[in-house]
This record gives sequence, structure tokens and C-alpha cells, in this order.
Amino acid sequence: LADNGADVIELGMPFSDPTADGPIIQASTARALHNGVNIPLILKLVQKFRREKSTPIVLMGYFNPIMRYGCESFVTDCRAHGIDGLIIADLPYEEAETMEQLCHDHEISLIYLLAPDIDPKRTAAIAKASTGFIYCVSQYNTTGTVDAEPDQHLEKTLLTIRKLTDTPLAVGFGISSLKRVREIGKIADGVIIGSWLITELEKTTQKAVKAGEFAALIKQTLTS
Repeated sequence: LADNGADVIELGMPFSDPTADGPIIQASTARALHNGVNIPLILKLVQKFRREKSTPIVLMGYFNPIMRYGCESFVTDCRAHGIDGLIIADLPYEEAETMEQLCHDHEISLIYLLAPDIDPKRTAAIAKASTGFIYCVSQYNTTGTVDAEPDQHLEKTLLTIRKLTDTPLAVGFGISSLKRVREIGKIADGVIIGSWLITELEKTTQKAVKAGEFAALIKQTLTS
């Protein structure tokens, strides 16, 4: 991925109840847990990656494993192992003060998910608090379940957020076609793809090769 155009790599921290994710990522999470993947193993993976690559790494997951690990220890270890940002899918903005301060102190971006059609005051507060980029959820759904057609609603939402912040806007949830990538690429700073990539990797034993080809194709689509 890093060698073939990915600007940021998101690594999922497996959790038994990934409520924001659809069946594809749920299944991959179950496989990961079955094979013993946990936070210490992920941190070691990133540390090894950092010996050769500088591509930003963002961990995405849920708050329970972080709380069990210990919030301060987790953020400290993330910094020590080369993590650049965190996305915590089920941590509401209103309850994130401690994590915000820890991330600020350790120079790690805390990236909030911003759903469409939320209260304008809350949108402004989240836009101001999110660092690195803002994860704009394209639809009210779980990941990987719908490849919704682009509409004026999403574009209007992004334009509204842009008036509030200079932080880059990346769109995720339900992106599973090059057509959708092109549409999103015209109105956002980034396109977030998870379930579609996992589906492609499941089709082959040559997963590193497939990952590189996939990243190159997405990059070409966005820049052509």
C-alpha cells in the first residue's frame, strides 16, 4: 500500500462488537481475533514498518480495548511505536476530553467521525476538535454495505464543513466502485476504503501484490 500511492494507511484494531462495521469487516475482525491479533501485536507491526516507511498510520477501532489497555499507556505507546492518528468509532465527542488531551500532549491526531445531518453547533465543535483530517461518513449505514450514488446532499454537507475548518475532509462508508471514487474525489480531500479492499484481498493468496495493485488503481483514478 505504501509503495503504491496510499497517502495514509488505516489499521483496524479488532474488537468483538464492531458496531459501526458491516459484515465484511466484522468477518475480518473475527479472523483477526481468532489468530491472536491485539494492540501490542499491531504496535510491533507499525514499529517494524517504521524502519523503512514514513507513510502516516492511523489506528481505527473501539474504545473498550483502549480503556482496558489504559488510555494514557495506549497513547504513550502509540507515539513510541510510530502511530500518527487515532479513529475511535464509538467515542462521542462529548466524552472525549481525556483522549483529546492525551493525543494533544503526545502529538497524535484524534480524528472524529462526522455524520451527515447533525446539529450545526455540534458539527462546528467536532470540526474544530478533529486533527489530521475529518472522517466524513457518507451515509447512515455500516461500513461496506451500500455503494450509494453521489448526491447534492453530501456535497452540500462538505461545503458546510469547509466553511468551518481548514482540516482536510476524507469520505468513507459505502465506497466500492471506481465511479464512486471519482465522484468523491471531486468534492473531498480523501477517499477512505476498507471493505472493498478486504474483499479484493480475500480473492487471492498473493495479498501483498493485490494490495499494491489496488492502491495504484485508486491513486490513478483520483489523479487522472
